[in-house]
Amino acid sequence: MKGHIRERSPGKWAIVLDVGEPDPITGKKKRKWHSFAGTKRQAQAECARLITEISSGAYVEPTKQTVGEFLREWMAFVRPTVTPKTHQRYAEICEKNLGPLIGDVALAKLKTDKIDAAFAKALTEGRRRAGGGLAPRTVHHMRRVLIKALGQAVTWDRLSKNPAAATTPPKVERTKMLAYDVAQTAELLEAFRPTRMFMPVMLAVMCGMRRGEILALRWKDVDFANGSISVRESAEQVGTEVRYKETKSGKTRNVAMSVTVLEELKRHRLAQAEEQLRIGLRPDEESFVVAQADGRPLKPVSLTHEWTRLLARTGLPRIRFHDLRHTHASQMLSAGVHPKVASERLGHSTIGITLDLYSHVMPGMQADAAAQVDAALQAAISASRKSK
Repeated sequence: MKGHIRERSPGKWAIVLDVGEPDPITGKKKRKWHSFAGTKRQAQAECARLITEISSGAYVEPTKQTVGEFLREWMAFVRPTVTPKTHQRYAEICEKNLGPLIGDVALAKLKTDKIDAAFAKALTEGRRRAGGGLAPRTVHHMRRVLIKALGQAVTWDRLSKNPAAATTPPKVERTKMLAYDVAQTAELLEAFRPTRMFMPVMLAVMCGMRRGEILALRWKDVDFANGSISVRESAEQVGTEVRYKETKSGKTRNVAMSVTVLEELKRHRLAQAEEQLRIGLRPDEESFVVAQADGRPLKPVSLTHEWTRLLARTGLPRIRFHDLRHTHASQMLSAGVHPKVASERLGHSTIGITLDLYSHVMPGMQADAAAQVDAALQAAISASRKSK
């Protein structure tokens, strides 16, 4: 394998590579031409790199496809393999974040330094409307999506290696966990009792259920005899459409109900049946536990809007509806419930997720554990001394 460089104009070079044997009829050499901008030494280094790639079989034929064009192709490719919500998120990141930064760059010329520069720009001036930079967590998601997309480019032989894999990830600070204490939880339940949001709030703060799980819950999933709820599905909204899918962990889990939740659900079912019968509906086991007055299921976005509106009427700190799940978890662990039990109740795939998310509750538990061990040890020492 041979190659050489030719200067076309100051700082502009043509890299000429001889590939294969000369044509047996014409005697002309088969060549590949590459354009390069830089110094003569840099052009020579690039020529040597290309020769090495061709010799080792790692060479990828240059394409004029831009990063933006490739991302659109990739989005169409992954659509059947991901959930609609995930695809929507990918599309937002590719079109609104990555596209304006590197969409016009030729895919074959995309390098790690260009991607790092694009991420740095996003952190300082990435907001299109309000100005300022994007949150590090958003840039972190951009990086993950780009790594996934360019990994496919490598598989398709559009790139020899993934330039996004070597980029420097932004430092993402852990979001402070927000949760109500026991007194605030009691105040919350009393404030929401007269509203249609009472039962969703009760299921979130007393059972640790996710928003989508609450809205997918049907009466057939509530076992009054054994005092448990079977969490089988989750509601997911994309645009105005809602679909029901398997839970986040992919498994059905059983959540034990306290006496309070059990009695409130019985009261709620009776009130809901009376309300629907007045308009000619006959609820059955397939009916949704949380529903509109006409029996139709509530949409996730509608629940969030109603939560925000009603919470603003109270004097309680403003938190997300999802933070009610954190409230349940924190109160369980603070009360001494074993993390394994809490993990199963919350539907985490591993106990490590529970311990990582709620490590802020652990110091108090550790202090209690240390005190209990110390008390047991001191009692044993005292008993040993008395027996002598």
